[in-house]
Amino acid sequence: MNAIIIGAGRGSRLNAMTENQPKCYATVGGVRILDWTLEAFDQAGLRDKVFIGGYQIEQIRRDYPDLTFAHNADWQNNNILLSLFRAEPHMAGGFVCAYSDILFRDSVVRDAMNHPGDIVVCADTRWRDRYQHRSQHPEHDAEKVTVAGDRVTEIHRDIESADADGEYIGVAKFTPRGAALLREHFHRVQREFAGRPWREAKVFEKAYLILLLQEMIERDVPVHFVATHGDYAEIDTEEDYALSNADWPKRFPLPPPRSARTS
Repeated sequence: MNAIIIGAGRGSRLNAMTENQPKCYATVGGVRILDWTLEAFDQAGLRDKVFIGGYQIEQIRRDYPDLTFAHNADWQNNNILLSLFRAEPHMAGGFVCAYSDILFRDSVVRDAMNHPGDIVVCADTRWRDRYQHRSQHPEHDAEKVTVAGDRVTEIHRDIESADADGEYIGVAKFTPRGAALLREHFHRVQREFAGRPWREAKVFEKAYLILLLQEMIERDVPVHFVATHGDYAEIDTEEDYALSNADWPKRFPLPPPRSARTS
């Protein structure tokens, strides 16, 4: 099973921090976000890693020669869903994907991998605790979920906060069968809506992954979830960056910089 990291965009809301480097190079506790991600996947037993790059991809190729790369050259004109599918050749054997601007623990990755479901998303059940301190990223923009048992019943930004059971953290597992289902529905929707509005996206190419997951849920494809209880952070703004640096390194041991392990 591969690990796939979706990291093509610039992350302009971090301003000067991404002027000359990719967003995943921002540091938490002096360690790049990307190194935290790689350590989580290493500890979960995922050794084969694919990085989907776009903005400043050559820096990452140079600094992380042990990674496999997929190139989203059109990153300025598409979004997470299309970016993920730049790594389609690496999906067939199953995979765990993750956004590149998040902090998460190996424990939730292992829980997702150990779950028997073919599609399993990871959700933070204590998500609203973080939003008490996030003035630049409102709750309504969170990728929220509602669940029944271990099944996701809805995944959408427009879920009312009070009705949400958690926030999708950007980490999801797909078994070989789950990957086949994802690919099947992606190509079905792409054939019909390429270059046209689809669901909440102004154009299909700008769609988020959660829109396809919701589409699949509505077509009775089981999507399951596992929970992390606050062991997650998103670094989308300068405020998030400051909050993460104040909190995350106090709670978790720093991983060694990846370059130290591959030089």
